[in-house]
Amino acid sequence: MKTAENRNPGDPDARTFVERTIRVDQAGEFGAVRIYEGQLAALRWTGRARGEASRKIAAMARAERKHNKEFDRLLVARRVRPTILTPLWNVAGFALGAATALMGEKAAMACTVAVEETIDEHYAGQAAALGDDEAELRATIETFRAEEIEHRDEALASGAEQAPAYGPLTAAIKAGSRLAIWLSTRI
Repeated sequence: MKTAENRNPGDPDARTFVERTIRVDQAGEFGAVRIYEGQLAALRWTGRARGEASRKIAAMARAERKHNKEFDRLLVARRVRPTILTPLWNVAGFALGAATALMGEKAAMACTVAVEETIDEHYAGQAAALGDDEAELRATIETFRAEEIEHRDEALASGAEQAPAYGPLTAAIKAGSRLAIWLSTRI
């Protein structure tokens, strides 16, 4: 990947990078919304909808909806085609959220830690690669990255590391998140 210093804004590679950035970030934020919707649904199913974890997850979901709305706007404004995998992320995100919340509130928070740590790394790489010609997009990514880090910290403070099989659970979720990023960037 070219860095910001050696990329010409008119270069087709630069355009491709920006399109991929917007495509994958829109898909990722949509997936995050679906994860939280799955978690909230599972908490309702199990009678835990009024608990502290549910309130925290609902607040994180609101932030993710805001992020998703901005990347939806950028898709249209920049004429970027969305990933064709959106129907898969719709189902997979909801299923992951529901499954982790059914495992318990700490497992739901462990899911948040895994996803947000992966997104933090991903957004950091994108921000570093975007040049001054994309300062507005870079600022958006950096703002959202800071909010994702807040979500991770909130999940850690809520006992995520006490989830059963925390290490293997978060490793599996991170691997799945990295695969989703790779696929959504390209497809």
